[in-house]
Amino acid sequence: MELGIGIGWRPEIADTVERLPGLDWVEVVAENVCPGHLPDSLARLRERGVRVVPHGVSLGLGGAERPSPRRLADLAARAEALGSPLVTEHIAFVRAGGELTASPALEAGHLLPVPRTRDALAVLCENVRIAQDSLPVPLALENIAALVAWPGEEMTEGRFLAELVERTGVRLLIDVANLHTNRVNRGEDPYTALDELPVEAIAYVHVAGGIERDGVWHDTHAHPVTRPVLDILAGLRARVAPPGVLLERDDDFPPPEELAAELTVIRETLSTAGASAPVRPAPRKPAGTSAPSAPPGDGATDAEGTTDAAAGPPAEGATDAAAGPGADAAPAHGTPTGAATDGARARVGIAQASLLSALVAGTPAPTGFDVARLRVQSRALVAKRAGVVARVAPELPDILGSGYRPAFVAYARFRPLRDGYRRDALDFAEHLLAEGRPDDEEARRRLTLWWTERAAPEPPRRGARLVHAVRRVLVGAGR
Repeated sequence: MELGIGIGWRPEIADTVERLPGLDWVEVVAENVCPGHLPDSLARLRERGVRVVPHGVSLGLGGAERPSPRRLADLAARAEALGSPLVTEHIAFVRAGGELTASPALEAGHLLPVPRTRDALAVLCENVRIAQDSLPVPLALENIAALVAWPGEEMTEGRFLAELVERTGVRLLIDVANLHTNRVNRGEDPYTALDELPVEAIAYVHVAGGIERDGVWHDTHAHPVTRPVLDILAGLRARVAPPGVLLERDDDFPPPEELAAELTVIRETLSTAGASAPVRPAPRKPAGTSAPSAPPGDGATDAEGTTDAAAGPPAEGATDAAAGPGADAAPAHGTPTGAATDGARARVGIAQASLLSALVAGTPAPTGFDVARLRVQSRALVAKRAGVVARVAPELPDILGSGYRPAFVAYARFRPLRDGYRRDALDFAEHLLAEGRPDDEEARRRLTLWWTERAAPEPPRRGARLVHAVRRVLVGAGR
């Protein structure tokens, strides 16, 4: 199935995307579209014959729990509404804890790496099979960027992906920017990964920009694509002609001509790649981690991975666990399923809950992890969370001004995300008000009104809104 050259569709650049010359297809974040109310821009693109592929971020197929039937049904509905030829997701976990580990449920709000162990592979393969059986179109899975490495890993990324494909027949979405990120942050050779993974299973390729700061690469999707990423794309093209290549841009959107120019460079890179791979740069060792910097902007190491969330209080106990050598290797064509994976699920679940609790709830770092890198990842998660809350509740940074971000970071440090970002915004406001903040009386009055209008058990009806409007006038007059 040939896709061609595409770009990630985002509401902020919808008009620009419609005008881009030679555009073959677009990708949308699945959780950001409603099947019954598709944006007019996507409808117009579809009428022109531009394919639309939903890209999910919240299934958590690499997690220890079996995938949620509701989330799978939602993704299937989006694929059908968009007439999509396939759907894509990530090799990642986004939540942990809960009944499986007898600990509070936790949400990352971000894509986190799966340990490359036999246990984790067995769990992932069963989850992929469940997803494949639930979806109306083929599934492809993306390799993610990672800042931290699991101790005791048993496979390289390429071998892990190869075994996943062999056992499930799933397609691959290879993100060459994520391969570059893992080269800088984890010392992994992207060209070795390309040699080891089954390139014939590639459904399409992601290309994105980022920035390096103090030896740490941040896959921001908010900067131009760099030459090292394009070199990896050329190396991939020397091995196989990918059915599709897509440019991701999620923030700090440039003028239309710059986006068009980046697509042109991608086309030129593919057309001139040649029959042999380019000269391979030596693999990089991860930079020293004694004092790595916090990520720029929203701080996301992988910008696209903002997930929907429903989280509980901090996990307790089980903080020394890390995924080490697990179950014996499963036969290449006989991945364990059902009860046969229960032991692996329990071991992976404890390890993932331990890591996520350290990242979002301040519990001790699991044994074997780089503590400095965990601190950077934890700050990145909080910074990204602050950015998402600011987008879903823009009144908060407007009311709090420059005090918004430091106040949110202090609030979120030991308070894991629960029940989604809109609930998080309300909890943050309630926390400030309970402490008698903000200090400015007018800002506190505005925050009180904002919280009151949204925290009622039911959405305010028209009459209630009129009462609130009168109250605002009276409060203002009384001052």
